[in-house]
Amino acid sequence: MRANARAVIGFSVVAAALLAVGMGQSWSVSLAVFNLCLISAVMALGVNIQWGYAGLFNVGTMAFAALGGLAAVLVSQPPVHDAMAAGGAGLLAAVAMTCLAAGSVWLACRLLPRGRPRALGIAAAAVAGYFAVAAFFDPAVEAIEAVDPSTSGYLGGLGLPIMLSWAAGGLLAAGAAWAIGRVALGLRADYFAIATLGISEIVIAVLKNEDWLARGVKNVTGLDRPVPYEIDLQQAGWFLELVRVLNSDALAGLAEAEYAAALRELTVEASGIFVKLCYAGLFLAVLLIVLALSERALRSPWGRMMRAVRDNETAAEALGKDVYRRHMQVFVLGSAVVGVAGAMLVTLDGQFTPNSYNPLRFTFLIWVMVIVGGSGNNLGAVLGGFIVWLSWIEAEPLALWAVDALTAAMAEGDPIRVRLVEAAAHVRPILMGTILLLVMRFSPRGVIPETVGR
Repeated sequence: MRANARAVIGFSVVAAALLAVGMGQSWSVSLAVFNLCLISAVMALGVNIQWGYAGLFNVGTMAFAALGGLAAVLVSQPPVHDAMAAGGAGLLAAVAMTCLAAGSVWLACRLLPRGRPRALGIAAAAVAGYFAVAAFFDPAVEAIEAVDPSTSGYLGGLGLPIMLSWAAGGLLAAGAAWAIGRVALGLRADYFAIATLGISEIVIAVLKNEDWLARGVKNVTGLDRPVPYEIDLQQAGWFLELVRVLNSDALAGLAEAEYAAALRELTVEASGIFVKLCYAGLFLAVLLIVLALSERALRSPWGRMMRAVRDNETAAEALGKDVYRRHMQVFVLGSAVVGVAGAMLVTLDGQFTPNSYNPLRFTFLIWVMVIVGGSGNNLGAVLGGFIVWLSWIEAEPLALWAVDALTAAMAEGDPIRVRLVEAAAHVRPILMGTILLLVMRFSPRGVIPETVGR
């Protein structure tokens, strides 16, 4: 079957599944799942840029998603002026000391002769720099975290619209990827994977423990929204009129008290759906932009060169290609896309919770999306994002429905029924493994395989 036909069938099945969720559960749930599918698809595109284009096995996507979420806090939250007054100067001094220490290490590398003198000079500069930075950093952090720790205890942000954080999240993730790439891209593929995994855990540990940055495990809640609030919609005259017109048949013939109660219930439900539709429009626009740019890059001479580097690095180097530089480019670009998706996710949730970043959700599932959809194919990565996230999120409700159907004749407290209900939550990883095995068996290159033009 041709790739275009597979894409049409695949997206048709996903659309039918989302419609079934809407009719079987609720349209609010269906739209919530759809929004998360859109964000997951953007993340999958980021990983596909790295793996599908250049063969970079990056298992540190969790860190770049978290940095995108951090950007949402740093951009949108209002500044905490008391915290800035208490420790802002100390942090600036610590940054200056860090730059001075880095300069001292660089000078030691450049000026001292190789061997023992250089090693001792670098060690002395690094140790002196550490204590100099700590002398300013530690008191500043203690002062910042002591400012009303129950509600703030951190520096806050810039107080800008949160949508700006989507671009900022991409830039922050790209900067981190450049720094990581300078250290890890020279390693062999398996060592590079281990290094990125370890660095991602370091990033999450920093976000959890440095309260001055984003409150750590105390979380940042109540983030700004780029869409209206439900309570505002429920009080807006135009929205009430819209709900009344759309539900005129259902409201017809009701008594005054019943009419008001029914209209109120319909307005509450409609406000939630309207907000999710607004989010869906924004996320879909970002996905289409990233997809269009990714396709344009893949089909350009740059994309053909990247595939050549992926397929045979030695031959590419023999032809004069700078493999390290190309790997750095694709690593930074893919990480930036993941950072954008991370900022979008925090915007949707309305809160930044470092404890929620775990390798299962932000590494394993994203990689499964790329593999199932078809690595090297951007449309396949998008389809994989929809298939995997929809399957993941709906596995437990479907399992509970199946258990209820199979044990309808049993008593409520029957041990077998209770055991099956408890086991429903564990269906998710089993289903993911089953989907992965089926795809690897019947379509090893993914649902929509990579197509290379001649």
